[in-house]
Amino acid sequence: MGKEAYDCPTMPFGGGDDYTFSPDGSKLVYVCKKKEGKEYAVSTNTDLYVYDIAAGTTQNFTEGMMGYDTHPTFSNDGTKLAWLSMARDGYESDKNDIVVYDFTAQTKTNITKDWDNTVDGFIWGEKDRNIFFVAGKDATYQLWDYKLGKKVVDTKVADIRMITEGVHNYGSVAQLDGKTLIGSRMSMSSASELFKVDIKKGTETALTQVNQPIYDSIEMGKVEKRMVPTSDGKEELVWVIYPPNFDPNKKYPALLYCQGGPQSAVSQFFSFRWNFQLMAANGYIVVAPNRRGLPSFGTKWNEDISGDWGGQPMRDYLAAIDAVAAEPYVDNNALGCIGASYGGYSTYMLAGIHEGRFSAFVSHCGLFDMRSWYGTTEELFFANWDLGGAYWEKDAPKAYTEFNPSSYVQNWDTPMMVIHGGKDFRVPEGQGMQAFQAAKLQGIPSRFLYFPEEGHWVLSPQNGMIWHTEFFRWLDEWLKK
Repeated sequence: MGKEAYDCPTMPFGGGDDYTFSPDGSKLVYVCKKKEGKEYAVSTNTDLYVYDIAAGTTQNFTEGMMGYDTHPTFSNDGTKLAWLSMARDGYESDKNDIVVYDFTAQTKTNITKDWDNTVDGFIWGEKDRNIFFVAGKDATYQLWDYKLGKKVVDTKVADIRMITEGVHNYGSVAQLDGKTLIGSRMSMSSASELFKVDIKKGTETALTQVNQPIYDSIEMGKVEKRMVPTSDGKEELVWVIYPPNFDPNKKYPALLYCQGGPQSAVSQFFSFRWNFQLMAANGYIVVAPNRRGLPSFGTKWNEDISGDWGGQPMRDYLAAIDAVAAEPYVDNNALGCIGASYGGYSTYMLAGIHEGRFSAFVSHCGLFDMRSWYGTTEELFFANWDLGGAYWEKDAPKAYTEFNPSSYVQNWDTPMMVIHGGKDFRVPEGQGMQAFQAAKLQGIPSRFLYFPEEGHWVLSPQNGMIWHTEFFRWLDEWLKK
């Protein structure tokens, strides 16, 4: 890259997937966003650059492809290059397709263009006749097989086959031999372990059981999948996690979990902070809906949230908690609402429109006032796409009026805990401070938990312990009276 003032890996989340050498060592392909100033801030258009090592020349391989282009991977024989590609500039949650370039035929083919799903990651098969990849399916993440045609341009979506199935997430995939894949697998009840997968049969065999001695010593709660009707006549998948040794004749407090992203599935993920089994073990029934805007249910469901942050997604949340709260074992006087990022936005929004449903809120790094957030966030491409533009435009988007949590703060009447990091540039700390001050000035019981050295996530173990202690202390104070 010489003296170019650009990053590879791309900032802030790029890694080893952002560059690769051809099998013969003659070429280096790397991912880069070669833009400056305003254009860098408002664009997601990364390109693949092919550097010829002998000639010292660079070619933009994806010129005219306007969204994210990432994860360049050569076939084993070096005759093809595949990568993940999004079509639209500025849309960070666009459908991720697999594009294959055939150097011999000089053809570029989007092989998943007609598949109504998005790809998370992939590898070439041993003989370059298959591409194995990870993708979501109904709030789980599975391993898939795409059998390529003799010519890439002849590849058909009908040749996609789901290899695994079950209530779990695969996060990565590698090939052991022509018959076997290796993948990291997790669930809400298990941190990641390595599994061996038979490509043809889909059978899964655990290779590691690092955490099994711990699991053998504790009780896990039941994880149940429900399909809940929504206000517009559709259905949403809702995970319900019950306390260990659940007794249907007792009454339990319940927590509505609001997902961040806003376009990241409430799947079978295992989190060291937002851990549903830990919440259940503390005596709470957890309600975790896959509301509008979450992947693994087709591209339309995923895209329906853009421009509608405070609309149908809020009604989806309320439909989920209302359905579970109707059960005789749920204490309707002890419902809590929790979430981070867009989930934190959701708790602020719901605090103004919940009509007495909830008795406590917890918002972590949530967006409170959309005008001041737009003026301070570093991810302007995200704000422009999902909100619909700037607040000063002639026809200002609803995000700044009808879907702005601060517009409903006069309706707040429920205890509110606010958590924020001092180095959060995605949702700067002022958002949490404004929300806390609004609650405090109105005499609403409130608490502000501040981590000066943390960003959008709490990453240090010691701070994570403090986070959990204060999180459960607050919920227990208001939901276990």
